[in-house]
Parts: sequence; C-alpha cells; structure tokens
Amino acid sequence: MGDRLRVAVGIMGNGAALLLYAAPMITFTRVLRKKNTEDFSCVPYIVALLNCFLYAWYGLPIVSRGWENFTVVSINAIGVLLELSFISIYLRFAPANAKKKVGILTALVILICCATAISSALAIHDHPHRKIFVGSMGVIASVAMYTSPLVVVKQVIQTKSVKFMPFYLSLFTFLSSTLWMTYGFISHDYFLGSPNMIGSPLGLLQLLLYFKYRKHYTMDVPSSSDVEKNSEKIKQEMLSHAEDNNDNAKDQLQLVLSEETKGKM
Repeated sequence: MGDRLRVAVGIMGNGAALLLYAAPMITFTRVLRKKNTEDFSCVPYIVALLNCFLYAWYGLPIVSRGWENFTVVSINAIGVLLELSFISIYLRFAPANAKKKVGILTALVILICCATAISSALAIHDHPHRKIFVGSMGVIASVAMYTSPLVVVKQVIQTKSVKFMPFYLSLFTFLSSTLWMTYGFISHDYFLGSPNMIGSPLGLLQLLLYFKYRKHYTMDVPSSSDVEKNSEKIKQEMLSHAEDNNDNAKDQLQLVLSEETKGKM
C-alpha cells in the first residue's frame, strides 16, 4: 500500500512539475514571434536547469538504490531538455551583454553538474554517501529555484499589480512542490521532501498575492485627453494636406491657361 501511494503521488507530482516546467513556453513563443527577449531575466531558467540535472542524477541507480526514484528521473530529464531549449532561445535573441552573462552562468552550471556527477561516481563508493552528497547539492539548487520568484513577489507588493506574476505559474509551483514534499516524506527521503517545504509556502504566497492584487491588473488604455490630442493632430494634418492639394491644383490650372494663351497667340 505504501509503495502504491508513493508511486501515485509521484505520478501526480510529475504531471504538476511538467506543467510548471512547460509554463514558460508561452513567454518564449512571444520571444520567437517578436525576436526580442523584452529585457526579462534568464536566471530562473538557469537555476531550474541546475535543479533538474542534479535531481535527475540523484534518481538514477548510481546514486539511489535501483529505480526507486524513477519518477524523479523521468520528470527532471524532461526538465533539463526544456530548460536547455529556453536558454538556447534566449541566447539567440538577447542583447550582446545579456548573452555574455547568460553564457557564463550556463557554462558554470554545466561545470557544476559535471563535477558533481563525476565526483559522486568515482570518489564516493557507496549509495548512502552518494545520496547525501548529491542530495545536498540538489537541496541547495531546489531552494534557489523556489526562492528566485521572490524578486517578482516584491515587485507585485510594490506595484500592487500581478502583471509579472502569471497565475498558472504560481499555481503549478504550489501543486508541484506540495506533491513532491508529500512524495519525499512518504519515501522517507528528506532530500526530496525538505526543499519543497519552502517551495509549497512560497507558491501559496504567490497565489494569495495574485488573488489580492488581480483587480489592479489593467491593460494600458489611452486616456481621453490623449485621444483628443491625437484626433486634433490628425485633423490638422488632414487640413494641411488638403490645402497643399488645393495649391497644387491652382498651379496646374494656371499652367494650362498660360499654355492655351500662348497657343492662341
């Protein structure tokens, strides 16, 4: 019964995590369409890449015992592919300075991942110590991933607007972290459960802020004074254009009359 419950919660956690990792597709579809990164930060995706890689490695039989954490491996492998895709799109359309920073950070993350994998496989020779080493690295990366939206939370509180905090991203953060926290405690694996004890409350905080400030989120609509100014400007341009056309017509008429007069003479 315990194993069935653990697998069921893991499958539900996979579904929520997949939606969480795939949520930025909307943003990057807009980037591809506009060919512009619109000055948003790529750091959360780099941190998510580190988190996904470490937990994918953590779930493999070389660290865990057998395939007890297969659900952890599967979802985080998908997460690695998605985050690499998002970072690649960002690097293609970002300004030169941003490309350099993101490139350096991504290279550093890949170096950390490779060093963790190699050292845990070659320098540590038993599963318990491998789990402690890789799990500790994963906890740090997971906490960093879940706390990265705090910048946006601060912005929401200051501006009283949820423009930069999408509802579904907050919802999937809460659901995913809550389910994986439950999975970790059912499995008695605190390297999976403990970081989500931070992610779940933070996801709930984002949802509460969204419902509090959602009514303040309004689209930028031009004021009546701006509309009047623009309409007056258009009218003046039309009148000026009409006067120019009248002047041109008069000049052409005078030219025709002068030519007829010359012909009669």
